[in-house]
Amino acid sequence: MKTSLIGYPRVGRLRELKFATEKYFRQEITVDELEATAQAIRKDQWLKQAQAGIDFIPVNDFSYYDNLLDAAFQLNIIPKRYQELELSDLDTYFALAKGYQGPAGDVKALAMKKWFNTNYHYIVPEFDKDTEIRFHTERLKAIIEEAKALKISGKVVFPGPFTLLKLSRYRGQSQAQDFLTGLITAYQDLVKLLNTEAIQWLQLDEPYLVHDLTHEDIKLFKDLYQGLLSQKDQLKVLVNTYFGDVRDVYQELTNLAIDGIGLDFIEGKKSQELVEHYGFPKDKTLFLGLVNGKNIWRNNYQSSLALIKDLKSQGIDLVLSTSCSLLHVPYSLENESALAEKYQKHFAFAEEKLGELNDLSQLIDTDFHNDPRFQANQALFTDRPDSYDPKVQERLAAIPQTAYQRSIPFDEREKAQKAFFNLPLFPTTTIGSFPQTKEVKLKRKAFKNGEISQADYQNFLKEKIKDTVHLQEELGLDVLVHGEFERNDMVEYFGEQLNGVLFTEKAWVQSYGTRCVKPPIIWGDVSRAQSMTVSWSVYAQSLTRKPMKGMLTGPVTILNWSFPREDISVKESTLQLALAIRDEVLDLEANGIRIIQVDEAALREKLPLRQSDWYTEYLDWAIPAFRLVHSGCHKETQIHTHMCYSEFTDIIPAIDAMDADVITFEASRSNLEILDSLKENHFTTEVGPGVYDIHSPRIPSVGEIKEALDKMLEKVKPEKLWVNPDCGLKTRGEKETQASLKHLVQATKELRHENQGIV
Repeated sequence: MKTSLIGYPRVGRLRELKFATEKYFRQEITVDELEATAQAIRKDQWLKQAQAGIDFIPVNDFSYYDNLLDAAFQLNIIPKRYQELELSDLDTYFALAKGYQGPAGDVKALAMKKWFNTNYHYIVPEFDKDTEIRFHTERLKAIIEEAKALKISGKVVFPGPFTLLKLSRYRGQSQAQDFLTGLITAYQDLVKLLNTEAIQWLQLDEPYLVHDLTHEDIKLFKDLYQGLLSQKDQLKVLVNTYFGDVRDVYQELTNLAIDGIGLDFIEGKKSQELVEHYGFPKDKTLFLGLVNGKNIWRNNYQSSLALIKDLKSQGIDLVLSTSCSLLHVPYSLENESALAEKYQKHFAFAEEKLGELNDLSQLIDTDFHNDPRFQANQALFTDRPDSYDPKVQERLAAIPQTAYQRSIPFDEREKAQKAFFNLPLFPTTTIGSFPQTKEVKLKRKAFKNGEISQADYQNFLKEKIKDTVHLQEELGLDVLVHGEFERNDMVEYFGEQLNGVLFTEKAWVQSYGTRCVKPPIIWGDVSRAQSMTVSWSVYAQSLTRKPMKGMLTGPVTILNWSFPREDISVKESTLQLALAIRDEVLDLEANGIRIIQVDEAALREKLPLRQSDWYTEYLDWAIPAFRLVHSGCHKETQIHTHMCYSEFTDIIPAIDAMDADVITFEASRSNLEILDSLKENHFTTEVGPGVYDIHSPRIPSVGEIKEALDKMLEKVKPEKLWVNPDCGLKTRGEKETQASLKHLVQATKELRHENQGIV
């Protein structure tokens, strides 16, 4: 059986692309040096896949920042304000991704949102009346020639036109239908190019097909493909779907004049049912998404081989594939020297998944029950050391229903908190972290390597906290934070202190652009061994009379930004985490920390892509899990939470039901669109929509922030409005952070002056 990949990680085995790109941003290397790094990464992963025997190797899955941004750029979907900068192509591309502020002008970055139900972020393409779609062939031709030089005759991958249109933003009066003809023509040019280059297969990724689709959506999809397929000629076209099933469009998809269809049999709950009920065309190949591209646990060969045999018995032509791109898992276990073999043997990162594809393709035509590969694989599913903790399970079973709701209603808490804290109108704060400078990272590394003592490291951290507290007081912020210098990552830091969680050394996964994370692995039942943050928060509070926020990561986000275990439900794992974070909340409160932020940045991330499943398969337990965290607090204790870079407008009632006291949102990149939903849903919680984008190095002016605040006051009552950046400041530089926060405070002072006497 032949094998295929949808996509592969691209940041480099040791994050070489990240470091090279950041050096380019700092003008420390040339564009040629950056491209040399990119070429080395592409070569390494193409040859790795070829050596592993992969038959359909993806070409054009590499990106400097984001694949959807790449597609928009190649299709000339570049808003006029970026073109007017008159930068080089690469610098224009990066301006779209992260904004630009310099001699050529000042522009914000395009919006950034979560990629379906993953922790990856994509850049939102933007159409307007000036958009003139045309396909620029130069970059793709160069990539194809690069692959051919290595004797890689892979399939070219490109985002599908339907998904591109559905995930884009339309400015002014423009809408998707306005660009249908131009987009079809551009994709026809893509097809013509691949025919000229003698490419055998084109993979068009259409993950949006797994959503709930309207009749208009299905018509748009059919119109796009009937147009672009008219130029197909000898080229074979594969439409790949993932992250769910295509129940709304299965028949239309199988009736298209295409040659292959990729279906996800991991997250696609109805994929097998659709194939068995409606059949699968004899003239098409089913690219069977059976090796999980989003989690790191070993494939269960017995269940996979049983499914393959069943589909083969129906006469279906099969190619074995990953369920989605391997972008969402780390490169290789090869770098994990500290992870014990008893754990490591249970995991498959990207390179190990190549081996799984190879094993399955070979085992299917053998008496595999006697094969050592099959037997070793099956032994994994009965060998789970240290997974179960009876005390955790007993505590979980004993949770009373009253623990899922705070006993004092919000209105009463709000009055008590305003009296207790006596904050000014439009309180100012930050989301938590302050810049993690090179000095901070070097000290952390030195401590980890045993080069400095724990006492020296802690004294260094205390000095950083002291400086940050004094800085915030000088700037005039109202509610302070300690800066989180002791934390490597908002999830990893907590996971390292929880029982039941494993960690890697170099298992980096791209989150967005140059941002990479090392997701923890939820191995077993989770519990808190001891307090995790109390000493740092108490120390920071001792330095100021202003309120100091305790900073925690919420249970849903910890779960969603980890690799979850598969032997129990995600609901059960999340509730275990909720109990651990609840213990920390109550410890902070008992030690005098009365404003506590429990971040749920990833609440939206695992929301089912089909709306009909939202309240029966996710929100029905995710929201109560958050309430469990803070339900034991006194009425004066103010609970904050933060959410970033997702679309929240359609789940505002659920967010309000979290019963937090203050919720801060990412809002600047989305043009404050969330404000309309807050007003329409009579949102009761106090709210802080972010006033500037921290993922861009540009410094917002006082006028820009003031304009954003004025817009907020059109939708939010003055007594409900907080002022804060979009997200934590960890990735920013110190100078730009100080300048931005200075402008934030000044804009707030002007707003207070204009609104004197309102509250």
